[in-house]
Amino acid sequence: MARNDGIDRTFARNQDLPTLDDVAKVQEHNEREKDSYSNQDIDTTQTYRNIHFKAPAGSYAAMFDQMIADGTISTRGLKADAMKYGELIFDVNSAYFHNHGGYEYAKQFYTDAYKAAVEIVGGEQYILSAVMHADERNRAMSEALGQDVYHYHLHVVYVPVVEKQILWSKRCKDKALVGTVKETIMQVSRSKKWLSQPALDEAGNPVLQKNGKPVLKKSYSILQDDFYQHMKAAGYTDVERGERGSTEEHLTVTQFKVAQEQQRLEDVTAQIAQTEQALDTAQAAVEKKQKELQSLQRQTKEQRTTALTVQEIRSMGKKTIIGNVTFTPSECDTLKDYAVSGILAKAENSRLEAKLQSAQKSAAVWKQRYKSLKEQARPYLEAVKLAPEKVRAFLNAILTRTRDTKQHDQPARRKSQDMEL
Repeated sequence: MARNDGIDRTFARNQDLPTLDDVAKVQEHNEREKDSYSNQDIDTTQTYRNIHFKAPAGSYAAMFDQMIADGTISTRGLKADAMKYGELIFDVNSAYFHNHGGYEYAKQFYTDAYKAAVEIVGGEQYILSAVMHADERNRAMSEALGQDVYHYHLHVVYVPVVEKQILWSKRCKDKALVGTVKETIMQVSRSKKWLSQPALDEAGNPVLQKNGKPVLKKSYSILQDDFYQHMKAAGYTDVERGERGSTEEHLTVTQFKVAQEQQRLEDVTAQIAQTEQALDTAQAAVEKKQKELQSLQRQTKEQRTTALTVQEIRSMGKKTIIGNVTFTPSECDTLKDYAVSGILAKAENSRLEAKLQSAQKSAAVWKQRYKSLKEQARPYLEAVKLAPEKVRAFLNAILTRTRDTKQHDQPARRKSQDMEL
């Protein structure tokens, strides 16, 4: 995928398809089996222009099972969760094809790219499907040029296999055959298919690390090299190899730019969050220290004031020759004020102490009354717990009877009053 910097680059990516659900989703996308797609850039009116270099004979999963039945591949000794399917995606930026004539040039380019895929996979018999998509619109270029520009690329779904020799075991009756090749199978193996390889310099010698160990090339880097070299050998000398170390995926120009900006935004947001957190922590520490300082200042001021008052009193007066102490009028007034304040404070303390004692006595009396009242009401409370409805009915009956008696007595009382008048 090009970086939109004016340089045309080849790009090849290998992705694993771990589950059958993943395989089914890739099949739906590649074979255009759906009526509508979440990708709004897919123009279904142009789907007829998609080209199959190898059309699937059925579902990808059914073809895989048939390959096992035919002996084309072997899953002998394979774990249940092993990777059995892979997809290669070959790509060049949209501008490259647009500048070379568009659709017809893309058909020829990916015809040669398919040949590279056959070599990389190890044979056409291991390819389930190979299709060039010509119906995905490049929105950014279309809007910029005022005409529809399509993003041409190639999808190749395959089974990763490696050649494996099965040797005769020691249990073989013919001891001469033990250790020799019994049969050769094409073992399904993703891990062995995409092994890292030693990096070589221009002279073909291994590139070594400082510790003397060889530098290993990752599988995706090997794939990039193989695709680029094949296309260069096929005559496409005006493209460059995809950037080394790049993990870019099959994206449109706009999607790739958005992904880059999104990543940069996430990085900046994370930095801002860390800075804000550090600032909050620092702010909290400053506020705590300010409160501690204010408290210390108050304590210091109170202690200083008390110490100053005591020191002032102790420093008052002057001893005479005969041992007496004399005071100035100002010092006498100050001592009088302190004496009066002390006497008033002592009297206030006495008054408050007496009030406290009275309150304590009163509280003791009321506490005793409460206990007595609670003891008197205990039978009623127990009756309420045992039979609340009966107690309530009993009280209502008494209250009703009392009310009726009062109403009956009132007319008789009024009659006697009238007779007295």
